[in-house]
Amino acid sequence: MNNKPEEKKDNASSTSRRDFLKTGAVAAASFMIVPRYVLGGKGFIAPSDRLLIASVGAGGKGESDIANFYKSGKAEIAFLCDVDDRRSAKTRANFPKAKYYKDWREMYDKEHKNFDAVSVSTPDHNHAIITYHAMQLGKHVYVQKPLTHDIYEARILTEAAKKYKVVTQMGNQGASNDGTRLLSEWYDAGEIGDVHTIYCWTNRPVWPQGIQWPTTKAEIPKELDWDLWLGTAPQKDYVDKLVPFNWRGWWDYGTGALGDMGCHLVEAPFRMLGLKYVKNVQASVGSVYVDEFKKGVFPESCPPSSHITLTFPKTEKTKGDVTLHWMDGGIEPERPDELGPNEKWGGEEGNGTLFIGTKGKMYASTYSSAATLLPKSRTEQVNAPQKWARVPGGADGHYGQWVEACLAGYGKKEVSSPFEVAGPLTEALLMANLAVRGHDLPGGQFKYEWDSAAMKVTNFDAVNKYVKREYRQGWTLGV
Repeated sequence: MNNKPEEKKDNASSTSRRDFLKTGAVAAASFMIVPRYVLGGKGFIAPSDRLLIASVGAGGKGESDIANFYKSGKAEIAFLCDVDDRRSAKTRANFPKAKYYKDWREMYDKEHKNFDAVSVSTPDHNHAIITYHAMQLGKHVYVQKPLTHDIYEARILTEAAKKYKVVTQMGNQGASNDGTRLLSEWYDAGEIGDVHTIYCWTNRPVWPQGIQWPTTKAEIPKELDWDLWLGTAPQKDYVDKLVPFNWRGWWDYGTGALGDMGCHLVEAPFRMLGLKYVKNVQASVGSVYVDEFKKGVFPESCPPSSHITLTFPKTEKTKGDVTLHWMDGGIEPERPDELGPNEKWGGEEGNGTLFIGTKGKMYASTYSSAATLLPKSRTEQVNAPQKWARVPGGADGHYGQWVEACLAGYGKKEVSSPFEVAGPLTEALLMANLAVRGHDLPGGQFKYEWDSAAMKVTNFDAVNKYVKREYRQGWTLGV
């Protein structure tokens, strides 16, 4: 196959971008729900052919995602899409044969027959809409973490993966690391007994939070399409230092430190213990004072720090409920006695997950690296049988694993973070954020009881408005 995708006349290209969001991808008809590699034809080789990827988001994390797909040796970067010509410049230079778009709707409209899969690496608030419409087209999808901005969106994407029978993967690459499998094997071998308490912590945010929305309007850079960047979010004037990174600290676009790092640090507990939906959650958040005894109230911004306590119901892998403590903003749990006073945790400093069982403790860092039994001497002594196959390349192999699964076809090869797992994980973290946001609502500081089937808090209705937000006019998920 040529490196450049074949140009074909597209009868659906007359559909306007505005109509595309209203009608979804159904105008493409049944042809588009069939992956390219099964169409056959003279000289067409399946499934060893290269996967043609369209990437929405080509700078920052998107840049590294694209590079890792390409490194697999079985992916062709066929199309690039980014709202910011500055951020996408390096990737466009690295893949000059990839046709470039600014609007993903136009790319889908014109090119849907010429790619097999979509990678989504945009700010959180646009993950779901871009992903869902790709799935309607029958495209495999790889989506950066957190999977979605809202709980409702996470549930919809989880259901859509089954409905449209496409290969899905969330970009929490630690799910492919050896560490998460090693921890599970230690646990299954009874090395630490029954886990009842978990601590997860991070040094994030490493961007401003707990601040007032800028009051000074700035000039929109000529390379940036601000309206497309806003996408589903409310209409606002452009302000400096929001794009390309600091959007993470604003609720309209990001999901705070928990959304940014939770999918990395909480993945191992989910896998190991079979956790799913949260039972209840409570939170305390850091305060900001703008003057003597004058507390700053900035409901648009995530807080500078938080300690969230989530309760998960008993699973087949536990003897009772599991309590998970989330700490961000530099807050860390008390050091366990099994860790020497001068010993470091191990792995990436400032991030970790501590498992406390009835017979012992164990620990892992970001991406489930540095998996360690405590005291550390036990790590060299344990000889638990290997139960879970390793992903070649570990965290780096997360990308190639998805490429291989896409080429094989839906249900043929395992991936580490399919939406059936990534969806409930994302939901749990976003539900925890409801307790954080409740601090800005009158009377909202208490334990929130969660009805997962109904997707709502049962004892404080005011916070349920954050379960499913209203998209800006002209944008729709199309469900």
